[in-house]
Amino acid sequence: MSGGFPSPNHGDRRGQRPELIVLHYTGMADAAGARARLCDPAAQVSAHWLILEDGRAEALVPEHRRAWHAGAGSWQGRDDVNSRSIGIEIANPGDRPFPLRQMDGVASLLRGIMDRWGIGPDGVIGHSDMAPGRKIDPGPRFDWQRLACEGLALQRGRGPDLPLDASLTRIGYPPVDAAARLAAFRLRFRPWGQGAECAADRRCATFVVASMGAAKRGAGV
Repeated sequence: MSGGFPSPNHGDRRGQRPELIVLHYTGMADAAGARARLCDPAAQVSAHWLILEDGRAEALVPEHRRAWHAGAGSWQGRDDVNSRSIGIEIANPGDRPFPLRQMDGVASLLRGIMDRWGIGPDGVIGHSDMAPGRKIDPGPRFDWQRLACEGLALQRGRGPDLPLDASLTRIGYPPVDAAARLAAFRLRFRPWGQGAECAADRRCATFVVASMGAAKRGAGV
């Protein structure tokens, strides 16, 4: 873990504690540029952690404070995601794969945060999950499946064919336009999916719901 670069862009958690971890890509050319913006008081944006291209993690905001990374959106019916989450910015312009060493760093950091705050794999989400139609990061090139295989995110796969809308609500997607919700779900769980809603979307969403239950049972909830 690399040294810290304190950001002034944070505040009180408003009586909440971290129950989510939100993953972002920086959308900038390199980590240095992203760090400068995340630590700039005029930008009024920050995250708790920045993952460099080589996998090192830099601390920007103490985890007990409210960083300004999530913006408008909600998850599982709860808004003010900033107060309820820890934000991780991953240095990537958004147009290329995430290097293996960087994914190693993401996985290592996630394990530590999840252990410190008692957050299960169902609490690890993308910015695109909580803000469908507004955000697409960490994008279709992010290796969610690797995190799922290591117990650090929800699994995707096959399951019975049940109504998609109900499944997406149970997973946590906010009640926005149906096309935006489907696009956000596909971005994370079926990035190759195209066109109108299909049976494969419904099977995959039902499996994700089932994996949420399995994750909670495994955590003794």
